[in-house]
This record gives sequence, structure tokens and C-alpha cells, in this order.
Amino acid sequence: MNLLARYAECIFWMARYMERAENLARILDVHETFARDTRGMTNWFSIVQLNADEKDFFSRHDRPTAEAVVHYYMFDTQHTNSLVSMLRMARENARVLRPWISTEMWTQINVFHNKLVEMNGKDVALSNLSKVCTWIKEECQTHTGITEGTFYRDQGWYFYQLGKYIERADQTTRLLDIKYHTLLPSPVVVGSTLDMSQWTTVLRSAAGYHAFRRVYPRGMSPTTVAGFMMFNEGFPRSVVMCVRQIDGLLTRLKSRYTLRNGSDAMEKVDELLGALLARPIEEVIQLGLHEYLDGVQAQLCGITTEIGRAFFGQDTVTMTQSQSQ
Repeated sequence: MNLLARYAECIFWMARYMERAENLARILDVHETFARDTRGMTNWFSIVQLNADEKDFFSRHDRPTAEAVVHYYMFDTQHTNSLVSMLRMARENARVLRPWISTEMWTQINVFHNKLVEMNGKDVALSNLSKVCTWIKEECQTHTGITEGTFYRDQGWYFYQLGKYIERADQTTRLLDIKYHTLLPSPVVVGSTLDMSQWTTVLRSAAGYHAFRRVYPRGMSPTTVAGFMMFNEGFPRSVVMCVRQIDGLLTRLKSRYTLRNGSDAMEKVDELLGALLARPIEEVIQLGLHEYLDGVQAQLCGITTEIGRAFFGQDTVTMTQSQSQ
């Protein structure tokens, strides 16, 4: 049967929310690790800045303490970018999709959501935060595995993959930006054991350390790590790899199902891919990596907008497709 636009939209956003939840857990885990470094100067406010949540955060909190930021991104039900809110929205999309997804997919999301809702501040004290983040990542990966093994390969599969790869590309830029921009050490610290341990943590948070070592068996620098996470086409979470996947998915979606729309989205993907392949990482860093990452994020938002107009109904705004920036 044909896939209705509202089902396509729900599939797309279910994938995005699950991918976003996993990456937020990774970012919180990275920060908790940085908090245990010898300087003790972790800036938890950087997470708020990277998600452009400053106004909303300060409407409910006086200072960006570790406890306030963790609560805001874990349990704040009024915050659409908290883990509880993201799991709720993924679950609501999954509920709508019961005719389209397997019982295993629905059950896992439902149980995952309910267990997270039952937690409280004591469960995610800083001393226990890394353990909780690991559990969240594993649950999201379980969802990915169940989806891979049970989701029927029709139009819905393509929209699920589109949502996953757009979100993954965006979140890789944010994870990289935490270390390179907001936590950039002083010139004295650059290249030190502390600096390298933090870059190692960033790679591990993206499940990329062992893959990085296959390419760079010895040595590590900000340039090689940033280049690997941005441009290495063998790394599943690199931005270039994700954008290539988006390009292929849109092409196959249009050709296989003879869909009339989507050309504008494909043009924007081509523009982004061209921009990513235009400069080596050394030139990107020289010109300003933070600004470059901001530009990539803006282009990904543009692609999302065009996909929404082409396949979900132009200028449609619903809870399931609202994205916190």
C-alpha cells in the first residue's frame, strides 16, 4: 500500500528523535568526562549554547550549573530537546505507526520511554551520569538493531534512513564543536596529555576511536580528529558519509517510487556535498572550524525544510516535525 504523507513524516521524525537522544547522551557523557579532568574547568553552559537553548534555559534556571544543565536535558518535560521529551515524541510517532512498524520496535521504544520517565534526579547524579548515558546509548542502539532486522523495506524505510542520517550528520558537527570551540584549551595545553585525552574522549563518544586508529595508528592532533569526523568516508558517523547516504536515499526514493517532488532537496544536498569536498581540513580550520560547522548545520536544516515541503505537505508544522535548534 502507498505511504501516506503523515506516516512518512512520523517515520522520518521517529528516526531523528531516536538518533538525537543517543547523541545527546553522548554529549552529556563527554561533558561528564571533561568534568573529571585535572583542570576542573568544564563549561556546562556550552551544551546549552550548542543547542541554542539559552533563552529557554534561563527562563527556568538562574545559573548553568552541572546539576541544572543535566536536569534540563534529561527530565525537563517543558523542554522539547530533553531526553524525556524526545523519547515521548519518538513514542508518540511510533504509536501512530503501529500499522507500519513491527511489534518489537514498538515494544522496545515503549519500555525504554517508561523506564526513563521513572528516573529522577538522584538516578543521574554526576557520579552516576556516565552509567545512565551508557544505558541510554545502548537502548538507542538496540532500537537501531531491531529496526534493521524487522522494518519492511518500502518507502517508509527510506524516510527512516533519511531522518537518521540527517540527524547524525548534524549531531556529529555539534559533538566536534564542543571540544574544538567551546572547550578549546589555552595554547599551553594544546598538544598536552590532557588535550589528547579529551580528543580521545570525543572520538570514543562518537564510537570512532578504533576506526580512527585504523587510519592513524600513531599520533593524534586536532586536525586529524576533526578531518576524520568530518570527511572520512569509511567512518559511519562522518558528515561526508552521512550526506552521501542522504543523496543516495533521495535518488533511490524518487526513482524507485516515481515521486514527482524532492528535486529542491536533492539540489541542496548536492550543494552541501560540494561544499564539504571543496576544502581540506587544514584550510577549514584556518578559516574557522566553528563557523564552518554552523554553516553545515544551517544547510542540513535547509535540506530538512525541503524534504518537508516535498513529501510531508508544504509549510506543515506539527509536534512531530518541530526541531529544536
